[in-house]
Amino acid sequence: MTGRIRVKPCRGLRGEVAVPGDKSISHRALLLGAVADGVTEVQGFLRAEDTLHTLQACRELGVSVEEKGDSLRVRGLGLGGLKEPAGVLDLGNAGTGIRLLTGLLAGQELFAVLTGDVYLRRRPMGRITRPLTAMGATILGRDRGRLAPLAVQGGGLRGMEHASPVASAQVKSALLLAGLNAEGTTAVTEPHPSRDHTERMLRGLGYDVTVEPTRVAIQGGGRLRGGTVRVPGDFSSAAFLVVAALLLDGSEVVVRSVGVNPTRTGLLSILARMGAEVGVDLLEEEPEPVADLHASSARLRATSVEGEEIPAAIDEFPILCVAAALAEGETRIRGAEELRVKETDRIRAMAQNLAAVGGDVQEWPDGLVIRGVERLRGGRVSSFGDHRVAMAMAVAGCCSREGVTVEGTSCIETSFPGFMEVLRGLGGTVA
Repeated sequence: MTGRIRVKPCRGLRGEVAVPGDKSISHRALLLGAVADGVTEVQGFLRAEDTLHTLQACRELGVSVEEKGDSLRVRGLGLGGLKEPAGVLDLGNAGTGIRLLTGLLAGQELFAVLTGDVYLRRRPMGRITRPLTAMGATILGRDRGRLAPLAVQGGGLRGMEHASPVASAQVKSALLLAGLNAEGTTAVTEPHPSRDHTERMLRGLGYDVTVEPTRVAIQGGGRLRGGTVRVPGDFSSAAFLVVAALLLDGSEVVVRSVGVNPTRTGLLSILARMGAEVGVDLLEEEPEPVADLHASSARLRATSVEGEEIPAAIDEFPILCVAAALAEGETRIRGAEELRVKETDRIRAMAQNLAAVGGDVQEWPDGLVIRGVERLRGGRVSSFGDHRVAMAMAVAGCCSREGVTVEGTSCIETSFPGFMEVLRGLGGTVA
């Protein structure tokens, strides 16, 4: 881990900002554009480390991608048209990139090896490799296919009904992408709905998708047509600025043109229960809802967050923990085991970091109990190589008495390039 920032206490944040494009949608736009017929225009593409690794992988699979600022022209090769890569596909730290691309390649008549950085090589892959193998793909990897690097020999897939034990958009999307080239129907059922960007984008590019509350299905052998994908601002990135504004007296912040897909905005419902009034001015509804978010200072109260709420707020967990650390009362977060297998063990990382800066926190196997304090003391913490942990602790620094030093902040570039400059522009003190 490299990089270090020190964030000092500040009086409040004020101003209007835009955040970079949505990471989840940017990955999907590249991968679906790669196998569509014709050209797909991607507007507002997130140029961050994770998505640029996916872009390079597409090029190594024979896809032509023209770049102009945050716009891309992806010249698709059709559903079965990807080329066998000459080398190993390196997805860096991109969990979405490696899981979705493994699913896509499982349906292609080619051989490919996918890997990533030290953190990605620790993340569980069995949840996708097992069902993909059951569909007919040959996938080898460390720990009997449960860890990357993964070697994929694709083709010859048969559709299947898969009941996922966890609500995971990455698992669902990997299987749907494989199902594009599978014989028959591929369906995924989840215990709770997960984010639905893949289903929305498939429909937007002309592919028929059957969507029920907790089940999604497609028929293999259809056709994707190139089109235009507009990538809104990333809600998960906006969440750090919204929560910072809520916690700091005298704040008034507007975040422009943010994606507010209801499968992503569980944090807003949780914050509303805590006493926050975040304004949502809807700008457009299809194919992805987009809004301006208005946030100002609020006195937050503790709440309870249970398992069925976790999928719609999973990426916002680190910043929710900071909000809970400064809310009145005891916040309980349960049923969040999935957070132990993100970029890092986010439950442990936030428990250790909050305790290090004066928070009152207790770690449970499936979550945390956080008792609010009037103000965090400050101190020195680690990002644990996790971009969202790093940004959450930067916000904690704004709300502390002595400031917070965050070690290992280069990982922020995976999702929010320019985060520190945006924070400074709103009134934060970052060194």
